[in-house]
Amino acid sequence: MLQRLPVGIQTFSELRSRDCLYVDKTEAIHHLITLGKYFFLSRPRRFGKSLLLSTIKEIYQGNRALFDGLWIADQWDWGKVHPVIHLSFASMGYRDLGLDAAIRLQLQSLANDYGIHSDNSGSIARIFAELLEKLAKQHGNVVLLIDEYDKPLIDYLDDIPQAKANQQVMKTFYSVLKDSDPHLEFLLITGVSKFSRVSIFSDLNNLFDLTMDYSAATLLGYTQTELEQYFEPYMPAVQKRLKVDRETLLGQLRYWYNGYRWDLESSVYNPYSILSFFQAQAFRNFWFESGTPTFLPKLMHRDKVYRLDKFKVDELMLGNYDLETLQLIPVMFQTGYLTLQSQDKHGMYWLDYPNREVRRSMLIFLMSEWAHVEPAYATPMVAQLNDAFDDNDVPAVIEVMKTVFKKIPYQIFIKDREAYYHSLIYLTFFYLGQFAQAEVNENNGRVDCVVKTPTHIYILEFKLDKTAQVAMAQIKGRDYAGAFRDDPRPKVLVGINFSSELKSVDDWVMEVAP
Repeated sequence: MLQRLPVGIQTFSELRSRDCLYVDKTEAIHHLITLGKYFFLSRPRRFGKSLLLSTIKEIYQGNRALFDGLWIADQWDWGKVHPVIHLSFASMGYRDLGLDAAIRLQLQSLANDYGIHSDNSGSIARIFAELLEKLAKQHGNVVLLIDEYDKPLIDYLDDIPQAKANQQVMKTFYSVLKDSDPHLEFLLITGVSKFSRVSIFSDLNNLFDLTMDYSAATLLGYTQTELEQYFEPYMPAVQKRLKVDRETLLGQLRYWYNGYRWDLESSVYNPYSILSFFQAQAFRNFWFESGTPTFLPKLMHRDKVYRLDKFKVDELMLGNYDLETLQLIPVMFQTGYLTLQSQDKHGMYWLDYPNREVRRSMLIFLMSEWAHVEPAYATPMVAQLNDAFDDNDVPAVIEVMKTVFKKIPYQIFIKDREAYYHSLIYLTFFYLGQFAQAEVNENNGRVDCVVKTPTHIYILEFKLDKTAQVAMAQIKGRDYAGAFRDDPRPKVLVGINFSSELKSVDDWVMEVAP
């Protein structure tokens, strides 16, 4: 009988007691907890951070029975028990209580659990410091595990004054850690981002950042080896349902859900997507559908960004996550929408979408934002465009292009016409490339777009507030069709002009190249 798939389960004890599948990460965890003392780890949401901390908690509490059959079972001194403070900011009621009050309540609950008297009338820094000191004296040095430390900031990125107020509370709370060193056995802080100006990163100068370190590259997420080992029993049913062989299934899984890299060498699968896939036995955008930060579209509109693939940045930029100067690319990297692809000789990193799930989902998301339509309408529009090209129906192509711009409020479009014009053409045809052979360019001197169908090659040039004849003259004058001279398919040349006044295509011409 197959083990249950632990979709959504983030507690190690529950996972083990319910006989759920567990990809054994305990060797890597053992390496981590014997490597040093103070660590920080940033990973995207739904990547197993909470389960990691829960597992470490059970190790330090000496619950060996939960680890029967796992690597660490015979490698750890289970008599070495420590008190554990496990704080999850995701489960604190700071939205209702306020952050200071929510932290006080959590610390009081922890003190009660260990039978420690706590005076709750002072500052949270004093309460926290006293709790650490008393716990260490009565039960041994404390293991401190803090999950989603940045949640009180991320939740208020659309309300910067409140985010800054929470930041001050966090500074006060974390300020005690440096002087509490004699009382701490191990510290691991996790989150999605590495915010600057939060005192854990300035006061704790010995806090080691694991985010892009090779030692933690596969600590979370599933490697190819782990996927094939642990999910092998689930594959026959999926192969039967999808009518594919094992190698085809593995290739599709890599294409859809693999590709996250933090050290340029190791590539891992999104664990939430893999578990959800084997449960649903269907390819879907599981991770993206589970939640997208609401502040992303605001950043994109602010920076007039509509393409996120192939960015080149340095490592310092990837760690720049400041409330007052929030930059889109570091946010996209730390939240998992972009990942490392390669590094050039100057140490600059190339970033790109990790896989099909993220690429396709982000294109839908961006199209819906720029075209002012619900995400559910983005794919049907592009599918109609694909059908029109397949049917060699250029008038239908033009009608779809008109539809793409139709929902944008005129006053918004006219204010930022260049950004809307370029973004929607690029996004529409880049997304079309997920279904057909479509290429879209933004470089001067190159054709705007090429679409290849089984029977034709379409060469398209777009203009804004000019004429379709100007677009056609450019196609011919620069001999764009010449690049495909050896291809026997007919080359259809299409010149299209957009009118900012009409907010639509107002003129187009078509010819078949001789």
